[in-house]
Amino acid sequence: MKRFMKQIGAVLCFATLTVSIAGCGAEEESEIQEEEAAEQSIERIRMASWSQPITEQANIYLAEEKGWFDDVGIDFEYIPGAGGGDAIRNIIAGNADIAFANVEAVLLALEQGEKLRVIYNIYPENVFNLISLKESNITSMEDLRGQDVGIYSRSSGTYQNLLVLLHQANMTEEDVNLIETGVLNFGPLMNKQVVATAATDTGLHDAQRNELGEVDVIEVKDVLNTPADVFVVTEETYQERQEELIRFLQVYRDSVAYTMEHPTEAAEVAVTAAIDGQDVDRNVEIINIRNETSTNEEIAEKGLGWLNVDILQEVEETYYELGLLSERVNIETITTNELVEQLN
Repeated sequence: MKRFMKQIGAVLCFATLTVSIAGCGAEEESEIQEEEAAEQSIERIRMASWSQPITEQANIYLAEEKGWFDDVGIDFEYIPGAGGGDAIRNIIAGNADIAFANVEAVLLALEQGEKLRVIYNIYPENVFNLISLKESNITSMEDLRGQDVGIYSRSSGTYQNLLVLLHQANMTEEDVNLIETGVLNFGPLMNKQVVATAATDTGLHDAQRNELGEVDVIEVKDVLNTPADVFVVTEETYQERQEELIRFLQVYRDSVAYTMEHPTEAAEVAVTAAIDGQDVDRNVEIINIRNETSTNEEIAEKGLGWLNVDILQEVEETYYELGLLSERVNIETITTNELVEQLN
């Protein structure tokens, strides 16, 4: 009996030791795997923007503050710029990995032979418009013949989108007197130096906050709904870094969805993160405007970020007809929803 008990004890002792060793081994292996995964998964993503950090992009700063980029192994860096062309040049030069840029800048880069991929639709709605004071009675483009019309500059989206409006009315820039007024273009409008000015929705909002008065608005999206901004990468980055790009896009998309539900929280983050974010109330208003331009009926069905290739082809054809492109660049061949389709 004693011998039997000793045998049982030995078996139990051995079993306990085996389980302990196995447990320790599994735990150590798990820790090693986690460390290796962490080392392998931390990837730097540099986003070249068309602007300085501004309130419109509050969802990005919110994602940074909440650590959402860190959570998916993204070491995020915001690289400011001065226009969509600047953002595109940064990814071509290797100074950034992904560009936050307007479609017009993409078309011009493609015309120069650059190999790019459009991978996400940031703002599917065209944000440009033409503003005139109600008292001027400008109700159609035809009313602008021979009149002074303000634009930021000839290298800006205000100029390119004004050409679209003129083209739709069978007019050209020769039919009006274009005046480059700079970004403070509502001053000349209020001072009657121009009869109308090309602007953006957020620019109009700020001007109305500063007592612009009653206005008539002609929206470019009613003529050509060019996506205001998209995410663009080089073909090389697209082929070699899809896994990291998906992680980045997932955080961006999640942050947009969260900001739609919590605009005030994003507005408070923008106070310290954005160069124009000192007024929380204004921040909320600007964020709500951008939330509206981040979606439409198709996006509601397909999901945030979905790219409509037919619209992009229409934009390219329009710019070719306007003479802004000397040749067709076949934007449909470099536009893909493959990454968007993999987002949750």
